[in-house]
This record gives sequence, C-alpha cells and structure tokens, in this order.
Amino acid sequence: MFNDLGERLGGILERLRGRGVLTGDDVATAVRSLGDALLEADVAASLVDEILEKVSSRAVGKDLLESVTPGQQVAKIVHDVLVEALGGGPDSSSRLRLDGKPPAVILMVGLQGVGKTTTSAKLAKFLKSDARRVLLASLDVSRPAAREQLRVLGESADVKVVPEMEGEMPVDIARRAVQIGELGGHDVVVLDTAGRGQIDEALMHEMSSIHGAVSPSETLLVVDSLSGQNAASMAREFSKRVPLSGLILTRVDGDSRGGAALSARHVSGVPIKFMGVGEGLDALEPFQAERIASRILGMGDVAGLVEKAQSVAQERGDAEARRKKPPGTFDMEDLAEQLRAMGKMGGLGGILGMLPGAGGMGKLKKRMGGTGLDDGSLERLVAIISSMTRGERSNPKIFNASRKRRVAQGSGSSIQEVNRLLKFHRQIADVMRKSGKHGFPSLEGAPGAAGMGGMPGMPFGAGGMGMPAGRPGGSRGVTKRRGSKRKKK
Repeated sequence: MFNDLGERLGGILERLRGRGVLTGDDVATAVRSLGDALLEADVAASLVDEILEKVSSRAVGKDLLESVTPGQQVAKIVHDVLVEALGGGPDSSSRLRLDGKPPAVILMVGLQGVGKTTTSAKLAKFLKSDARRVLLASLDVSRPAAREQLRVLGESADVKVVPEMEGEMPVDIARRAVQIGELGGHDVVVLDTAGRGQIDEALMHEMSSIHGAVSPSETLLVVDSLSGQNAASMAREFSKRVPLSGLILTRVDGDSRGGAALSARHVSGVPIKFMGVGEGLDALEPFQAERIASRILGMGDVAGLVEKAQSVAQERGDAEARRKKPPGTFDMEDLAEQLRAMGKMGGLGGILGMLPGAGGMGKLKKRMGGTGLDDGSLERLVAIISSMTRGERSNPKIFNASRKRRVAQGSGSSIQEVNRLLKFHRQIADVMRKSGKHGFPSLEGAPGAAGMGGMPGMPFGAGGMGMPAGRPGGSRGVTKRRGSKRKKK
C-alpha cells in the first residue's frame, strides 16, 4: 500500500540523509519535491499546502542546518507532520468508543460498491476476536442480495445475523436489532445500511432517520481508498448530513498512491478507525497514524509485522498441539500450513511493505529481482498440495509417476512443478529433522521468516516456476548449470 508515494518520499528523504551538511536551498528543494509527490498521489491541494507550511516552518533555523544529522532531523519533521495529518498524536481518537450500556451500536454508512457489507462482517469478526458478543443486521431493504450476502458473511465469521421480516423498513429493522441485542446479551450491534450509486436526498434522509432512532455510539463512513479525491468528496458530503465519528478505508492494499487516506481524514475532520487490507474477513486493521506514516516514508512497520507473526505463530502452535506430531516431523500438511501463514501475514507484498528501507516494498522488490516469488506462487503451491490424498500428504515418499501425473492434472500444474514442490519439501524436512523442530525456521529474528531467511529456495521462480534451490539467500550457494557438469560458486 502507498507504494508510489512511499518510493517518492523515501527517495527525497534518503538524499537528504545522505548529505552531511544541508543548506536552506537544499531544504527548500526537498519541500518542493515533497509537494509534487503529494499532489501526484492525489492528496487534496489544501492539505498539501498545510503540510508544506508546517514542514517549512519547522525545518528552518541555524540549529537544524548546523546539527550533526540535519537530514535525519528533516526526515523526522516530515514524519511528525504526516502523523498529524493522518490524525495521530496525543489527541488521537482512532479507537472505537464502545463504553456505556450495552449493546453499543455501530452504524455503517457509505455509497454502493465501496465494500460496506463485507466491511461490516470484517468489523464484527474483529470485535468478536476481542471477546465481544456481536450482532449483525442488514438495513438494506431495496437490495435483497445485500441481506443474503451479510447472512453468508455472518456465518463465515461465526457472528449472529438478525433474521429478515417481510415488510419492515430500515428504521424498524434497526430498532428490532437493538432490542434483540439487549435481550440476547450482545455487546455490540453492527448495522449495515443501504447505499446508492451517488449521494441523493433520499439516502441522506434514511441515514438521518436511522441515526435518530438508535443513537449509535459510532457512525462510520466506509470509503474506497482507490477513489482518491472522490473519497474526500464523499467524506465531506456525508459529514454535512450525518454526525460521523470515524472512517473506514477499503482496498488500502491496492492503493499505491495514498492520497485518499490523507485527504479523507483532512476533509471530514474525523479519524480513520480501520483499513481494509484484503478480501478475507481477517483483512481489517486498526488504523495507527504513526505506523502508516512510517510505511509511507519507507521506515517500515516492524512492530506491526511482529504482531502479525506472533498471531500466526500462536495459531500454528494451536494447530500443531491438536495434531500432536513428534518433533522433527514435517509433512505436506505442515508445508501447506506455513504457506497459508504467509497469506495471513499479508502475503509477500504485505510482508515486504512492512520492512524498513527507503521506498519500502519497492526497493526490496527490486532487490529480489527476477525470483518470480509472489502471492500467486504461494497459491499454486497450496493448490498442488490440496490435490494430494491424505496418505500422500503425510508420506510424500510414496509418490510415483502415476501419482505425480494425477496431482498435476488435478491442480492444473505440470509434473515438473510437482517434482519441484516435492524436492522443496524434502529440503525443508531435512532441516527440520536435523534441528528437531516442527515447521519452518522460527519467525523470530527475520521479518520475512515464513520462508525468506536462510531457508532453501522456493520451488517457484521467474515466471512463476523454476527457481533453483539456494535462491533467494541461504548458505547453499547458486548451482550453475552449464555443460555436463555442475559447479558451485
């Protein structure tokens, strides 16, 4: 996320940090470049002016220019100003307000197509993971598919959904949902409202009526971060008619520019509470301005990565405990679990985007060059494993030519790809057997640990397949295949 803006700003600040002495002209040039980068990222012009004014006023003076690390200090000033623009700092109010007599009501509003229904289910699952009893209700009486969608999503999230009643109007459904929440001992009721293709008087009147009927603790506007300046416009229009308390940005994982996050907060005057960072119900993150500013500036978010790793490691530990496998055992089921764990951490892109370095993910991707490692590669590996029988997954040694052919056909891959996966598994299993551990090398000590630090090469290489063992990284060296002999460098 924010890749383009991150690379631009990271490069600007990296040039400043690389200079021992700064002049006033150096700072002025950097500020102008900063403004250009923000405008190209679709940040609202009024906010760009405000950011540049703050940076310029703080990045002047003899003390800064003659300090030991002037470039570092300018970078910190830009970071602090971005944090303020994103709503961070000591007065930050990005946490949900759910205190008071239960159930707390969360009203979800927004236009059609921004992901409001899916986000409602994601939020319900997030709150449920925090040991809260949550109830979902759809108030969209004009689009039956929306109510069915929420019912299905509620089942997936293991969250109860208020059943439909014929002829009810949105305000009536909202009141009934709150009543069910009270009687059922629920802590939170999430109300998913109807949307429109664009803002109209009927929509605004409906939102206002629902708000007056249930007095929600939170009224959250869901906006699509890919819409750029339109996201800011939606925030402005809704805030005029409904007392918003916060924003949820969807599709942040696909927003390479980052303008929506900055602009929507600035225009609406309310904090961003959550970000949708993927399609899965787990892909919702609390918004933390300090971390986002660090990601934008290429400083990474190691703390966030560690939290994800710890969560995945806990889930993995629970799964291993249930399976009660002896130490040093590593079968195909274990391999599939590890690959899925990478997906839960945001995939390769999500992991790289949280690592520090100027330009963040962009710089690391360049370093990885033609390895071909991507989230599609991980999915194909899991697809091959899923096409195996239980016996084959537990004992890959039984594979013969006919079994490989069947698995290749079932997964839409080739026999060569199956062979590479089996070889990859043998390499990992050997490491595990020697170390007496179960699973990939520990997540501790390497942010890309789900297979990127000291581990045998992934079986998928350039173009999706075929990277020799030993890449990327590790101590095996690179096998050179020329002529009839193999040489190691």
